[in-house]
Parts: sequence; structure tokens; C-alpha cells
Amino acid sequence: MGKDLNSPGAGTEDPTGVEEVEGQTRAIIQSSLNALLANETFLPELQDKMRIQAFTSLSSILSTPNSIHKSFLRVPLDDGSVVRIPAFRAQHNDALGPYKGGIRFHESVNEEEVVNLAFLMTLKNALHNVPFGGGKGGIILNPRHYSEKELNLICRKYVRYFADVIGPDKDIPAPDVGSGEREMDWMMAEYKKIKHGSPYLGSFTGKSVANGGSLGRREATGKGVYFTFRYLFSDYVRDHADELAASNNPFAATALAHANRPLSLAVQGFGNVGSIAALEAYNSTETDNRVVAVSDRNVTLFNEDGLDIPALIGFAAEHRGDLPSTEEQLAHAGVAASIKGRDELLTLPVDVLILAALENQIHEGNMKDIQARVIVEGANAPTTQQADKYLSDQGVIIIPDILANAGGVIVSYFEWLQGRETQFYTEAEVFRLLLEKMKSTMDIILPQFFGDPFPLRQNCFIHAVTRLSTVLYRQGKLY
Repeated sequence: MGKDLNSPGAGTEDPTGVEEVEGQTRAIIQSSLNALLANETFLPELQDKMRIQAFTSLSSILSTPNSIHKSFLRVPLDDGSVVRIPAFRAQHNDALGPYKGGIRFHESVNEEEVVNLAFLMTLKNALHNVPFGGGKGGIILNPRHYSEKELNLICRKYVRYFADVIGPDKDIPAPDVGSGEREMDWMMAEYKKIKHGSPYLGSFTGKSVANGGSLGRREATGKGVYFTFRYLFSDYVRDHADELAASNNPFAATALAHANRPLSLAVQGFGNVGSIAALEAYNSTETDNRVVAVSDRNVTLFNEDGLDIPALIGFAAEHRGDLPSTEEQLAHAGVAASIKGRDELLTLPVDVLILAALENQIHEGNMKDIQARVIVEGANAPTTQQADKYLSDQGVIIIPDILANAGGVIVSYFEWLQGRETQFYTEAEVFRLLLEKMKSTMDIILPQFFGDPFPLRQNCFIHAVTRLSTVLYRQGKLY
């Protein structure tokens, strides 16, 4: 039963049905389904022609979104002019529960991006056994170019235009790049106004605590990013050192070489995710980590003895999120560092790279210059398919976005539950539940990773696709 769904005779001339999905998304689905197709213990009741037909259906269903909603928000500006701002809401799959995903405020937003990010959200929720599907939203703008009043109106317009397709039991947006709890508060207020008398607390997550949000939501993604790295290289490798030493798996050698010893870390992106991950590393008492470099949209700061992360967070809070970029600003912040170009961080001689900026940061043009042997994806899709393969072939361990940055959606799930029950957890309870959830996922995935001939990303995808495929089959959606 090792037949490849791409091979002649597997169905139609295009048995995968994924022309709408580009590159990496298609490869992720196809390779995962091919692995499951060859595994006769998976859905053993499906045999021969019926099995091929079912997997062809799965390929088509998983590689295309259920729906894409697009509109142009009509927004009057402070100067009296009116603009039309493109906005999207992509809904990939809801087999596991309501669609869930952030709303991105960025100039680079486009339809293909939100569809692919919605697809990744479906897989992320399936991987971590969170009862949500995958959705994603986006508005094409630079929020720095708009006043607070204008942004408020943009948020309210977004809710008005998409009110029929979002809601606590339909599609639950959250913050993403360029948006935060302020925007979610505004949006939930508009939803409450439009849907007067209906439940509304669960309509958006990532809200302020005063407005029904969860304690710990802002820190959740960054904490989860650092936890996945720490758990793998401290707890897991320590507890399985003997079997890893006896393994022929090429990633086992990398894991052992980086376990329980001082490690230098570089963090790309110093926003909500990167700064929290850097602070977790700085404050860790369980590992000996030095954050030697951080970067933002303007600059890289480097100090081989380690940077003062709390001081940098304090400076960024006073300067609209920007790091010090001049000697005078460094002196003002009380931070010792050398100033380098923004993109130099990626190729520094460090042990670990934490990528917490945007997608496609490591690519064909720089992949051969990467010196880190461990990469943690705090952002969505920061490593291209070609770079991922090249680095994995070199034995570099890449902790993928689907695993590492799920803290936000996990705590969003907790927030959604708290809103439905109107009973709220303490911050300590939120972080305990978050780390337990991520640990339970890793305890399933890591043995497979060190035992199978697949990189960690592929192991995660296979596990997620397995869960989705099982549910879709049981729901009778493959016929």
C-alpha cells in the first residue's frame, strides 16, 4: 500500500486537487498523507481502491479552504478623505470545532497568505488537541500610519463586514501581527452591539483582562516558544540520554550535543513573542542560556557575554516597541551591546536561533550561512521549504511553528472556555495548564521524531493530519 497519490493511476490527472495552494502547503499535506497511506495500521478498514479514493478526498479537502471572505472596508479618515482598505477572513476547516485564528494588520497581507496561515492553524489545533479549526484574517495596512480613532473605526468596520461569518461558535478571531488586546476589545464591543442579546465574550480572544480576557494571554506564545526549546534540550534529552546515544537518528547527536550545557541564543523579532521568549531565557534557572543577540525591524544588538533583556524591554516599551539603534540610545537604556545590521542576526555564530518576526526569513539566499544548530520558530512559516530541507539534511533541529508557537491559541482556548463559564483562572493556573498541554504534545511527538526518519516538522504534520483524517473519515466527509 505504498502507492504515492501523485503517481499515475492514483485517481484523476490531478488527484490531489491542490492547485489553489502553493509550494510548502501542498508538500506538507502530500508527504503526510503519503506516509499515512503507506501505513496499513491507519484506518485499516480502508483497503485497495476505497483507500486510494479516501486519501484522494483527504488531499483535496485538507489542501483547500472551506471559504474565503474578502471585502473593502470603507473608512473615513481624520483629514476628511475616504479610503477603501482590503480585508480578508479565510476559513480553512472546521471538522474539529469553530474556526480560530488571528487578524493580521500588515502591508504584506494578501489572500494567499491568510489562506496558508488558516491551513497552519487547522494543523496546529489538531496537533495540540485543541477543539478548534483553522481560520485567519488580515487587513492590508500599516497601523503606524493611522490615528487611534481611525484604527478604532477600521476594527469596527471589519466586524460589521464579517459579522455573519464570525462568532463564538462559528469563527473566533484573535490578535496577530500588528494587532493586540486593544483591537480585540474594540472588535468585541462592536460584535456585542451588532448581535445584541447573544453571547459575546467568546467572540474574540486576546482581549484585555478587564474586558473578559485571560490572564497570561499576552505572554503565552513567547512562554510556549521558549518552553518547547527548554523541554526538549533539558528535560527530554536528560531523561532519554542513553537511548539517544544508541540511536542512529542524525538529530539525536545534535540534541545530545546541545543538552545541559551553556547555550548562546539569538532572537529575531522583539515584539510580543520574541521579547517574552528572550525574557524567559534570561530568567531561566533550569538552563544556562545567554541571549547574545536580538533584532527588530531596524537593528541587531549583540553582546557575546549576554544582553540585559529587562532593560531592552523597558526601553522598547517607551519607544513604540523599537530597540535602541544608536550609541546614545544604548547608553540611555544602560545596555552594553554592539550595533549590527538588522539581518546580520540570522548568520551570527550562535547555538540557537529563535525566529519571532515574519515568514520566509531563512531562505535559499542565506540558508548556507546559518551557523545555529537549533532553530525555534516563534513566527509562522519563517523558514522556506528549501531552507528547511537543506538545514534538516545537515542535522539542524528545527522546532516548527506548528509546535513552538501554539501557546497563543492554547490560552485563547482557555479564554474562550472562561468566557463561556464566566469563571476565570489565575495567571499561575493558566501557565500551568499551558505548559501541561504543550508537554503532553511533545511527549507524543518527540519519541516519534527520534525514532522515525522524518524531521520534527514532518512528525508534527503527520500527527496533525492523522487526527484530522480520522475525524473527517468518522464524520463521513470523504464520500
